[in-house]
Amino acid sequence: MILADENTRLIVQGITGREAATFTKNLLDYGSKVVAGVTPGKGGLEVYGVPVYDTVQEALERSEQRENLKRTQFASIISVPPSVAKSAAFEALDHDIKLLVIVTERIPRRDVIEMVEYAEEKRARIIGPNSLGLISPHRIKIGMIGGPAEDVRKAYSPGPIGVMSRSGGMTTEIANLLTLHGIGQSTCVSIGGDPVVGSNFLDLLPLFEKDPETRGVVIFCEPGGTAEERLAEYVLEHRVSLPIVAFVAGRFADEMPGVRFGHAAVIVEGTKGSTRSKIEKFKEAGILVAEHLSEIVPLVRSFLDS
Repeated sequence: MILADENTRLIVQGITGREAATFTKNLLDYGSKVVAGVTPGKGGLEVYGVPVYDTVQEALERSEQRENLKRTQFASIISVPPSVAKSAAFEALDHDIKLLVIVTERIPRRDVIEMVEYAEEKRARIIGPNSLGLISPHRIKIGMIGGPAEDVRKAYSPGPIGVMSRSGGMTTEIANLLTLHGIGQSTCVSIGGDPVVGSNFLDLLPLFEKDPETRGVVIFCEPGGTAEERLAEYVLEHRVSLPIVAFVAGRFADEMPGVRFGHAAVIVEGTKGSTRSKIEKFKEAGILVAEHLSEIVPLVRSFLDS
């Protein structure tokens, strides 16, 4: 288990929005501890029994007083319009929240870069933007990942495999595939589909390496960006022993250079960021590459059973 545990308290920034209110109910149903929401101008309301405050400071102070909590126990889920996402993130960081999961998509790239830089300065971690969140099954779920609690309990099960995915939907798809074959998950992270995200595969792999519950990692990749190539270089340079299984989607994109694809909003130019380049680098680093989704389970079993 990485990033959060069953003692983590959640604040939802933008909780009175329709999407945030829906996933707040799902989080409560799953057992996650949502202790407060923040929407400026709507303090005093409640969303499914969760008190709403005007500011992060008020939400934290009231929650700390009510439950005798420490500031390090809090995480924030940000679901606000893109134009105010940066100010929401800065407000959380200014009050020493160390884990931010940003659901909002289409945030201006410059704003994301500034948010990530400020998080580094504050020694905090951002997951997303454009992330469905993360889950350590039966312990905590943060964000929209998996949808309603009943569906989450079917798709996700506790166990030894970490999952990282650039696609939120595929995070659940891979977890469900593993669960159906009796293989549980330690933590599953939707890292976000935007070109710039707070934490990518390279940032999270060291956390899985240190996690005693994780015996291997499955990653879901897409065309564009160089995070996968840099991950392969890291694995080689640091002689990472944690087994990794990678599935690279969108191989057709290599034949259509210059075309913008999907929610990743990336453009493949030449070989840089292409699926061919990612797969070659993975194989050079000893990362197991699944040609089809159905190959993920046999590859995982190859090291779990050894």
